[in-house]
Amino acid sequence: MTEPTTSRSQEFWAGIRAELPLQLGVAPFGLVFGVLGIASGLSAWQTILMSSILFGGASQVVFVQLWGSGAPLPVVGASVSVINLRHVLYSASIAPYLRSLPFRWRVPLAYLLTDEAYAVTIDRLRNGVESPFQHYHLLGTGMTLWVCWQITTVTGVVFGATIPDSWSLGFAIPLTFIALVAPAIRRRADLAACLTSGVLAIAGQPLPWKSWIILAGIGGILAGWLVHLHDRRRAAS
Repeated sequence: MTEPTTSRSQEFWAGIRAELPLQLGVAPFGLVFGVLGIASGLSAWQTILMSSILFGGASQVVFVQLWGSGAPLPVVGASVSVINLRHVLYSASIAPYLRSLPFRWRVPLAYLLTDEAYAVTIDRLRNGVESPFQHYHLLGTGMTLWVCWQITTVTGVVFGATIPDSWSLGFAIPLTFIALVAPAIRRRADLAACLTSGVLAIAGQPLPWKSWIILAGIGGILAGWLVHLHDRRRAAS
């Protein structure tokens, strides 16, 4: 039996170090949410608690935008649910590496498994040295992201009115997701999903209640699945 090559603290701090550079994109994202939360009619505490309880990033931004525009509750719920479906895919991808963990570990790690934390951790799990403490890497990435998100949300709530429009903080949101998605495009199915969802998102902008989000999400998943199915059949023939 081989000895573990990494310790708990090594994995934890490695996760923090790997996650810190991504906070350059997360910080403006959190500021934008804090500003939008107040602008949508939520109170300061409601906006802050949403970041602590929901901790969903893009889904939070969509929620406050739809809430502020007076969209019907079913539309708000459906949009947020579709956006958060990505967490199901994250969980399915990371589960084989963490399935041996006890329930008391899986619950907090599931809560911390957001976009940037997943992107960093899955790379470590796939390409790093196997260790019985590798889940501490996700703990480090997730906690780093959580702390940054809470701080920037509070900052956006408190100082949002003083942030000039010329900073264009909203542009940090698509840039962050582009930086996360682009390195993960390795197969034709990945590219098909990205291109299809991107085209549908642009074409669907005139749709009410930001329903282009649902259209783009479903269309991208369907396109990726069809291309993947075609490639599998061609490889088997």
